[in-house]
Amino acid sequence: MKIAQGIEFSPKSVRDLRERGIEAVLFLAALSSVATTVAIIGVLLYESALFFQQVSLWEFITSTQWTPLFEKKNFGIWPLVSGTLVTTLVALSVAVPLGTIIAIYLSEFAPPVVREVVKPTLELLAGIPTVVYGYFALLFVTPLLQQILPDLPGFNMLSAGLVIGIMIIPYVSSLSEDAMRAVPAYLREGSYATGATRLQTALKVVIPASISGISAAYILGVSRAAGETMVVAIAAGGQPNFTLNPMEPAATMTAYIVSVSLGDLPHNSLEYQTIFAVGLALVLMTLVFNIIGHFLSKRYREIY
Repeated sequence: MKIAQGIEFSPKSVRDLRERGIEAVLFLAALSSVATTVAIIGVLLYESALFFQQVSLWEFITSTQWTPLFEKKNFGIWPLVSGTLVTTLVALSVAVPLGTIIAIYLSEFAPPVVREVVKPTLELLAGIPTVVYGYFALLFVTPLLQQILPDLPGFNMLSAGLVIGIMIIPYVSSLSEDAMRAVPAYLREGSYATGATRLQTALKVVIPASISGISAAYILGVSRAAGETMVVAIAAGGQPNFTLNPMEPAATMTAYIVSVSLGDLPHNSLEYQTIFAVGLALVLMTLVFNIIGHFLSKRYREIY
């Protein structure tokens, strides 16, 4: 290859230049994601620092009242944390058993034709807008539950948590099924050779061998449920309430951020800065879940 000055490049040089260009593009793509994460954390830390200059950190992590928009202001984060944890636990009580059962069926029992139809169809649940799930919880699930529990209020964490659980089933089932299918066939064949049934093989061989991937799926489900916004904002109620009773209304951390981020508060006001303090607490909570998931995946990882 020649250029205007007559400098000649060999095909190998041209190939090396192209590979370096591709490496540079891929590096910039990876760097952009890291830079975005760093920028988000930086904004949260900066705005939260301004918030904690006016509010005691001790009050924030110990008080059980959250009324930053009232005349008598209280800044205890626990009402929002309790609402987040309750809805997450209700969601996991639905998603973990159903997602695991679906994963076992798709991995060990379903014929290939059925698997090719059921798995993509199930994953369509993850593509439904969350606002649709929110109104589904408010207008369908809550009236249905009120026929069983007459004293259930119109806004409650139970219906919101159940619908979030349905929403995150694809995350749990798909990742768990991928982890189970990655288990080598000779482990299954060895189990069958000892006279074990397919169910016994699935429960006593496949699941223990893929527990690291399954635990990662559970942690992803936890993070997804804790970060859900529209379902809890619509169906769980918007009033912070320090309770562990799922049949009561409450506000979650994400629902509070949505309700305050509507543009009604002055920029840089104390009430406005509560958004970032709550967001930082939510980031730290999900970070703890991810660290636990990383530890479990490393601790129980099997290499074949």
